Amino acid sequence: QVQLVESGGGLVQAGGSLRLSCAASGRTISTYKMGWFRQAPEKGREFVAGISKSGVSTYYTDSVKGRFAISRDNAKNTVYLQMNSLKPEDTAVYHCAADSSPGWSTVAREIYEYDYWGQGTQVTVSS
Repeated sequence: QVQLVESGGGLVQAGGSLRLSCAASGRTISTYKMGWFRQAPEKGREFVAGISKSGVSTYYTDSVKGRFAISRDNAKNTVYLQMNSLKPEDTAVYHCAADSSPGWSTVAREIYEYDYWGQGTQVTVSS
């Protein structure tokens, strides 16, 4: 079983940038597809970005394409989410998640596909 801890959130002005990190322990993340989700107040949890085990394939929700980038460093057992050109509507608690299902180059996009979750880190974008 893998434990996930997010960091890097904070308060930033619109147009600014943040880089979130998700540090894993217990098992190597090389055996997991990884993803980032977010949950805004009074809204459901939504998929933001995902990356395959190989790191070759990535997928983003439409609202963050061209602004966010997911990456992984298996040697450091860490996944990142670089967020640029932030908007107030990006305000949410961001969670990373791990999916242990088979598939070296596929990306998991649905909440139910993920087995392990971090507690989240708050991102607040002021206008």
